[in-house]
Amino acid sequence: MVSFLDFEKPVAELEARIAELRATASATAGAVDINAEVTRLQQKADRLLRDTYARLTPWQKTQVARHGDRPHFKHYVADLFEEFTPLAGDRAFGDDRAILGGLARFRGQRVMVIGHEKGTDTASRIHHNFGMGKPEGYRKAIRLMQLADRFGLPIVTLVDTSGAFPGVEAEERGQAEAIARSTAQCLALGVPMVAAIVGEGGSGGAVALATGNRVLMFEHAVYSVISPEGCASILWRTSDRAADAADAMKVTAQDLLALGVIDQIVPEPPGGAQRDPARAIATLGDAIEGALRGLMRKSADALIRERREKFLSIGRL
Repeated sequence: MVSFLDFEKPVAELEARIAELRATASATAGAVDINAEVTRLQQKADRLLRDTYARLTPWQKTQVARHGDRPHFKHYVADLFEEFTPLAGDRAFGDDRAILGGLARFRGQRVMVIGHEKGTDTASRIHHNFGMGKPEGYRKAIRLMQLADRFGLPIVTLVDTSGAFPGVEAEERGQAEAIARSTAQCLALGVPMVAAIVGEGGSGGAVALATGNRVLMFEHAVYSVISPEGCASILWRTSDRAADAADAMKVTAQDLLALGVIDQIVPEPPGGAQRDPARAIATLGDAIEGALRGLMRKSADALIRERREKFLSIGRL
């Protein structure tokens, strides 16, 4: 069962009532006819859920983007990609489990897929460092991009991170340099690159894997230079104003499409990807296929030129 966010409490109450009615009917062996009431309540809950998600604030979208039940890298790989062969290590220090990648087939096309993995429970989140990549993770991504470029393989990236790991050891191993080189490598690729923001797109840790020819973004994902809490702490010296920061930062897919930062919004099922992961994954797969189809006919020079022009034009008046 999907856990409810604070703003979903009215929906949670209705669904709890539906569950109670069904439990009563089960206990009475069907002696009490509840079908009409359950149908009425379910329709009301569905309508309320759609209405709620149609008017989410940027801060509420941030909460949805962080929902633990949203699909993760491993789910996308399992449902969208075949013959996935993971590749590990940066050939310099070690392997980072926050950033995963490898060779695969996507709907018949050989590709390189790279992305952040946050983990789905306490143990796996610790194992994957909550999706916060370290320098060796970004250097691994660079290695995989170069491998894909060498063999003419399109690249698909799945971005879901609150940001790169800010620990002392990461800084000692050149975190900023690794992120910058990963971003530069994206810009230099002679093969198509499609990036998808599937949850959080946090700071340079996201940009390092998202500088693609086409940038897709889930309807309720967020993408920003810093977290709303971090922004509020800097501007107002308190994270309590995170909602105000989210409003000001233009973190939503709708804002970013208008600003030209992303190219396409991928719709989510009613109530967000966490309510119907299989449907959300399939919808994203269709969007990725469409984006790749339009890029595969372009030459390496055209891909490089268009990618650079795309990102250099962001912010121009």
